[in-house]
Amino acid sequence: MLFLSQLINALQLGSIYALVALGYSMVYSIIKLLNFAHGDIIMVGGYIALFTLTSGLHPVFAIVFAIIGCIALSMLIERLAYRPLRQAPRISILITAIGISLLLQNLAQYFFSASGRSFPSHLILPPGAVSLGALSISYITIVTITVSVISMVGLTFLVQKTKLGRAMRAVSEDMEAASLMGVNNNHVISFTFAVGAALAGIGAILFATRYPLVTPTMGVLLGLKAFIAAVLGGIGSIPGAVLGGFAVAFAEVLVTAIGLSSWADGVVFFILILVLLFKPTGFMGKNLMEKV
Repeated sequence: MLFLSQLINALQLGSIYALVALGYSMVYSIIKLLNFAHGDIIMVGGYIALFTLTSGLHPVFAIVFAIIGCIALSMLIERLAYRPLRQAPRISILITAIGISLLLQNLAQYFFSASGRSFPSHLILPPGAVSLGALSISYITIVTITVSVISMVGLTFLVQKTKLGRAMRAVSEDMEAASLMGVNNNHVISFTFAVGAALAGIGAILFATRYPLVTPTMGVLLGLKAFIAAVLGGIGSIPGAVLGGFAVAFAEVLVTAIGLSSWADGVVFFILILVLLFKPTGFMGKNLMEKV
């Protein structure tokens, strides 16, 4: 029974990591950018949801506003910070992403203080659980896993079966050739950022509901673990991001279950080092040949 309980915990946590990792993978697959500001966009979504809930509006508005806020912020960052550097050396845009991350954290500390604020998760979903014999599964866990699965299925359908999805895959394969075939690269890239940010908004709600505390740095460790998940699965691979998210969560929950919770983060980074040493492309990544 303890095993099943920990398995469910890992599925819940892995669902959140997978959602956030998908945002990293999608952006990287299009413009080869490691968007380290992605975790801080989640933080902004958490604050938007918090203030919407505490203002007395219906919880549905908190979810909608958090997603819209994340999308708007992500597209603004792409337009003002990343697009002008698209032809610059890759290190330039990477440093810019780190700078945007630090800027968002410091702005949040300035306006909301460095101390955390309690997130009223009971307004999103009333406390309770479903009992299956001796096993008890909370409503939050069920909703988190369900919403994450629906989001992942929807994203897969979008990428594989729609016109925009085909354009995204074309730009990912060869941006110049896609442009020659009539694809508007700027629109596709902005749309990709918007989709990743929508997943970040959903992840912000689910994460704040599981850990009901919103802080200016809440997205740092979450973003790092999601990035590790994306690398483990194969950066740029959608199924790989999902697999990596669950792998990170299972490792973290396993280490915590055996009484080594203080080592959980370290073990995750150790697994990353092992994977990079023995399979640098990740679980589902592909070796790419470059002409020189």
